[in-house]
Amino acid sequence: MIDLRLLREDPDRVRASQRARGEDVALVDALLSADERRRSSGVRFDELRAEQKQLGKLIPKASPDEKAELLKRAEQLKTDVRAADTERDAADTETQELLLRLGNLVHPDVPVGGEEDFVTLETHGTIRDFGAEGFEPRDHLELGQLLGAIDVERGAKVSGSRFYFLTGVGALLELALVNAAIAQASAAGFTPMLTPALVRPQSMAGTGFLGQAAQDVYHLDKDDLYLVGTSEVPLAAYHMDEIIDADKLPLRYAGFSPCFRREAGSHGKDTRGIFRVHQFDKVEMFSYVAPEDSQAEHQRLLAWEKQWLESLELPFRVIDVASGDLGSSAARKYDCEAWIPTQGKYRELTSTSDCTEFQSRRLSIRFRDGKQVKPLATLNGTLCAVPRTIVAILENHQLADGSVRVPEVLRPYLGGREVLEPVSR
Repeated sequence: MIDLRLLREDPDRVRASQRARGEDVALVDALLSADERRRSSGVRFDELRAEQKQLGKLIPKASPDEKAELLKRAEQLKTDVRAADTERDAADTETQELLLRLGNLVHPDVPVGGEEDFVTLETHGTIRDFGAEGFEPRDHLELGQLLGAIDVERGAKVSGSRFYFLTGVGALLELALVNAAIAQASAAGFTPMLTPALVRPQSMAGTGFLGQAAQDVYHLDKDDLYLVGTSEVPLAAYHMDEIIDADKLPLRYAGFSPCFRREAGSHGKDTRGIFRVHQFDKVEMFSYVAPEDSQAEHQRLLAWEKQWLESLELPFRVIDVASGDLGSSAARKYDCEAWIPTQGKYRELTSTSDCTEFQSRRLSIRFRDGKQVKPLATLNGTLCAVPRTIVAILENHQLADGSVRVPEVLRPYLGGREVLEPVSR
């Protein structure tokens, strides 16, 4: 959530942020009104309680005539205090509910607009000319079937659409990717973490995934637990309700977990293969830093993502995501999109978001800097979303006979294998 003091002092900035997101601007005024009622009812309650206490001291000393009048006033005060307390609680509840609906403040340099209004910041690698090489590229599913690596038919039989099996060399390729990604993260100073896939509502809400993203989340009604769509959620909630000493920052974690997404609203999109699925594994980077360091940390996370994609020898571009395409927690987000040959376009492989103090305020995570205790900043960055990375590797590194060249960074994790060979031709 945002700082209420900032809302009071500069409501136009918050309105502009809401407008840039394409969200309800009227929410800002409703929140200002609720906050004013909360504060005024709090003052009223305090004044009445003070009078009540003062009256309690006067009654024992009063004459019989004065005492009767004072007791009458005390009875009225009792009613008024109860009413003021109820009003204060109601206004506070409304303020908190409205505050939780408000997105993070969009960074002023973020391009304004919808999904297609991103700005391309840089491109890396060379897109292969398969025509010049003399063959038509196969898509990842055909390659995966040739290699005995992907089985979507049995995935659908067992679990339904958008589920899959990684088999044989496909399973080994996932394990190689995960191990290589964790090795890179560990070398960069991240603490490896295996995180829970089920979290409580306060963890999911605290990271901002029960707002605009709620329709994409799986909920277990009987247990009131949520399946995470990313290990960002348990990593953010890891220090919930804690105060961290400033000299321990930055804290950096690399979480590996299964991820679950309903993919609501994606009907008919990417239905072939394993690009858009309901369950997948991912290595996620997560950082806790002092607020003044968040923008620099954001650049570091992006640099680690670029290092990873370059090590996989993939052509990709980096985009500055437009305001209307940001998640509610992100003040700014960069995506790295890899070239997918058979689609003839770049597709998102990794993303990194600067969430500033938004999540830490919701989760009550603070740091102690001298005598001050204040919210810190949180950031997240995908290092390896496994299925999409497999898609990009198979399509970009395929050879004419259906085999696939293994990037050097993965070879030590695949027994030195340089090429993945078809199991049938």
